[in-house]
Amino acid sequence: MKNATFRQLRVFNEVARQLSFAKAARALNLTPPAVTMQVKDLEAQIGLALFERQGRQVSLTTPGEYMLVYARKLLATLKDAEDAAARLKQAEAGTLTIGMVSTAKYFLPRMLAEFRREHEHVEIRLAEGNREKLVGMLRANEVDIAVMGRPPRELATRAEPFAAHPHVFVASPSHPLAREGGRVEVESLRPHDFIVREEGAGTRAAMEAFFADARMEPRVVMAMSSNETIKQAVIADMGLSFLSLHTVQLELEKGLLVVLDVEGAPVLRAWNVVHTLSKVLSPAAEAFRYYMLEHGEAFLARNFAAHLALVRAA
Repeated sequence: MKNATFRQLRVFNEVARQLSFAKAARALNLTPPAVTMQVKDLEAQIGLALFERQGRQVSLTTPGEYMLVYARKLLATLKDAEDAAARLKQAEAGTLTIGMVSTAKYFLPRMLAEFRREHEHVEIRLAEGNREKLVGMLRANEVDIAVMGRPPRELATRAEPFAAHPHVFVASPSHPLAREGGRVEVESLRPHDFIVREEGAGTRAAMEAFFADARMEPRVVMAMSSNETIKQAVIADMGLSFLSLHTVQLELEKGLLVVLDVEGAPVLRAWNVVHTLSKVLSPAAEAFRYYMLEHGEAFLARNFAAHLALVRAA
């Protein structure tokens, strides 16, 4: 069927959808004889009958059912190509849907404000969730591009690091370990309560990896999906926590929280900009990707002084 045309495939697909040559003709703005001719030409190319006709009743043959699967794949690929061409014609206008893990909300909106000043015709939509939810968004093609820590292994993605992402142990200034000061051995954490992120969060995974390496299991008394709630619980001296440094900048500056100098911490990960390999990025998405890779590290360095100090001390 190497000489089959996309027009023939479109007509075949519509007749299969309507199971009527007359209805397909109306939907395609063609005459019924023209539809019949296109289908006959395609059947001649393939060498197989695609439809059974009994009066006005039309049904797919077994070969027709098989060919329909491939015809729809070809038409979908053509649609992707047409969409890509349209996006290129529109340059950097249009809607850009960005997924972000909840921890990124402490810096990404400010970065997007700067990005918008350079790309004012791009409409930005933000989708937030923990790492597990964001992986689901990428899989379902609900976001164009994502900002996250640990990139997914369960998907074929392109993940590019743009900045360091330190994680630290935090406590209330009145906590015994904070009052003692100095270096804290990992074993010294064993008797203390921990308030942590929920299962599926990247921060939780980083903490579990740290303790697995230290061959110790922390005493988790609460798991929460909100960094803000966790911080308030730690401020109230209900326990220790392990959080991204980028979430606690304000509390550190106000003296509401302190970073414990735990052996082996801060735990350094990376912030990544991620998209699935099957995704054809629009010019707007490419511009955002380039912006994050070019400016992300400098932005975080400018806006998170504690971040730089801890990384240098590590």
